[in-house]
Amino acid sequence: MRRSLGCLCSMFFHLAVCWGQRSNTDDGRDSCTRCDLQLHCNCSCRGFTQVPRVTDEALVLDLSFNNISEVTDDDLRGHAFLRVLDLHGNSLASIHPSAFGSLWSLEELDLSDNQLTVLNHRWFSELGALQQLNLLNNPYRHLGSSLFYGLVRLRVLEFGGPVLEELSRGDLRGVTQLDRLTLRANNLIRYESGTLAGIWPLGRLTLNLQRPLLTDSSLVSAVLNDVLSPETHLTLEDIYMTSKTPIQILRDTNINRTRHLSLRNCTVSDEAVVGFLMAINGSPLTSLSIDGLTVTGEGRWAGANWTDLRSMDEFLVRNLVLQDVFTFFLIGNLYFLVQNQRKISLINAKLFLLSCYSTRLMKDVQYLDMSDNLLTDLTLGYMLCNGDDTLTDLRVLNISGNNLKSLSTISRLAARLTKLTHLDISRGGYCSMPPRCSWPAPLRYLNISSAKLTTATPCLSTTLEVLDLSNNDLKSFTVSLPLLRELHLSGNKFLSFPDGRLFPNLQTLTMRSNTLNLFGGSDLQSYRRLENLQAGQNKFVCSCDFVGFLQLLLKGGGDVVLTDKEDSYHCDSPLYLQGESVSRVHLSIIVCHQVLFVSVSCGVALLLASLVCVLLWRLHAFWYLKMIWAWLKAKRSSQQRQRRRNDEGSEALISFDAFVSYSEQDASWVENFLVPELEDPSDPLQPLTLCLHKRDFLPGQWIVDNILSAIERSRRTVFVLSKNFVRSSWCRYELDFSHFRFFDAGGDEAILILLEPMTKDDVPKRFCKLRKLMSSTTYLEWPQEEERREEFWRSLRNALRGE
Repeated sequence: MRRSLGCLCSMFFHLAVCWGQRSNTDDGRDSCTRCDLQLHCNCSCRGFTQVPRVTDEALVLDLSFNNISEVTDDDLRGHAFLRVLDLHGNSLASIHPSAFGSLWSLEELDLSDNQLTVLNHRWFSELGALQQLNLLNNPYRHLGSSLFYGLVRLRVLEFGGPVLEELSRGDLRGVTQLDRLTLRANNLIRYESGTLAGIWPLGRLTLNLQRPLLTDSSLVSAVLNDVLSPETHLTLEDIYMTSKTPIQILRDTNINRTRHLSLRNCTVSDEAVVGFLMAINGSPLTSLSIDGLTVTGEGRWAGANWTDLRSMDEFLVRNLVLQDVFTFFLIGNLYFLVQNQRKISLINAKLFLLSCYSTRLMKDVQYLDMSDNLLTDLTLGYMLCNGDDTLTDLRVLNISGNNLKSLSTISRLAARLTKLTHLDISRGGYCSMPPRCSWPAPLRYLNISSAKLTTATPCLSTTLEVLDLSNNDLKSFTVSLPLLRELHLSGNKFLSFPDGRLFPNLQTLTMRSNTLNLFGGSDLQSYRRLENLQAGQNKFVCSCDFVGFLQLLLKGGGDVVLTDKEDSYHCDSPLYLQGESVSRVHLSIIVCHQVLFVSVSCGVALLLASLVCVLLWRLHAFWYLKMIWAWLKAKRSSQQRQRRRNDEGSEALISFDAFVSYSEQDASWVENFLVPELEDPSDPLQPLTLCLHKRDFLPGQWIVDNILSAIERSRRTVFVLSKNFVRSSWCRYELDFSHFRFFDAGGDEAILILLEPMTKDDVPKRFCKLRKLMSSTTYLEWPQEEERREEFWRSLRNALRGE
């Protein structure tokens, strides 16, 4: 089986490379990154030709079914924590003597199914912790002396192969006790008596001596005489009991010395069966199991019906093949095989009928396994004698995997089994559950998994302690079961957990592979005694509450223990987390507290906006913006007027000698002193014309348009500066705007008059051009003395006339 799997792996080698699970390191060796959270590295069937690099913290390394031919002394160096190393199914022909020298913690080593022709004791000299060693199916002819010496903790040993020819006493030196020993030596030629005798106690022994059983009875007798004991469970593989030789060997070796015997892949004739039964007649054999039984005869075993098998407590037949089923005698004639056992298993025996007569003979049977047969509701009724007294001592009944369809029929028949505590009717064809059923009062365990149930009804017994409804089509569960301790609902279609108040004593709940999206502490609060939970392999929505709650459970911080692995819990949404293990998810505060984040963000944004507004107000940014807007709009109007004049071929109309800009609080000075003095008709040269906003602005027009029109029609602009001027809102937002436009054209036409003493430092910084003008232009100061005013007016007239 392993070799066939290895062939399949080789066929898909290139596909494995494309899966992206390997990469090259600096030294040319491939690396394997398929390690889970438990540090189990699955590098099987990857097409590696040499031992790849994996993390030094790896605990389990599976390199099976690759093409590795050699293990060097550096390949596994540094893996001091490795517990399990699996190299079976490769092409290993060479292992360096110190290749495993650093694996001080190694407990399991599998070198089976390779090409090792010689075994070296130095491979295992440093493996003091080794407990399991598998050397099966390698082409070595002998083991070699003291190969296992020093493996004081070794408890499982498997060796042998197609060409093993010799076993001597020194081969197993140092092996004193084993829980399990497997020896495959189909071509064994020489065996030194006592080689296996030194291993005691020996728990289970599996022998495959197919050819010697047919050709060398003395060799097989020597082997069996060394190992047969009441404490050893003996398993014989690939037995062909179609001749007298194997039966004679069993008689000569006194098979009665063993109490537990198993046969695997056994072919028997009628004569061999009779001979075998005679060989174990009256023996203390307590259990006989046959897995893979092919019967070539017709079941004519009456010659052994006097056989005393009263000591046999357990009888098992699995995978029975009758080569001539139509001529085979009814099993009812073989009552002597089943009338004394307490535990009987007839599994996958192609039985469609077991007669009522046969089951009535099973007076002492307490455990009956009839799984994977061809029973129907009708033949099951016949087997149980339709409810009449039969199997009166039966505790456990397994009829799973049969063609059963009626739960009501099964419950009616089972109700007569008054001592029944465990019933397995899984893998049936039940589509519905009746509303009411009758069950035996002692029933504690019921398995109806892998059926087609869509609803669960009160048909279920209230005495149940363990109920398995896995792999059905259930969407809800509302049946009250007060004594239930375990409930298995995996593989259904549940969107949420059942109400825990229905199961006040529930301790274990499995909900794997359903349609759960999320769950939290509130879903588990109703389960007062819940201890173990499995809910992996669902399509989880990784919300903040779910991720936080599940990570707490995975760390063991809750009252419930998650008994499935961390890797069973993956996110299905949101999309950017799809496939991510929940244990590795870290959600930001933005995702987890959106309302709080938005509230805080809005508050911070509002605060910042307020601070910015205050800052802009203190820096007069609004005033500047308003000025710029007004300037742009006014400039557009000016350009339109200029284009109209250009189209008409006319020049700008000059109507005034000066435009006077002043504060309203200084209007009395302008009206009482400036205007009368400059517009005096008695001026010998010519009176000056002034533009005043009170007098000369056109009503109904935008004030800025009036200002710009006045400036355009005036040769000069006179600024009457005072502290009132720089504090005036009119000057700040309207009139001073015209100053900026005027300064853009040049400052030679501006005339400054200071009504009161002031410097540029008294002018606000937002009047930057005015402050600059005061620094670079000579200005006139209004004198307080009467005798100096004549000079003031003369200088002003000359400035206005450009003299």
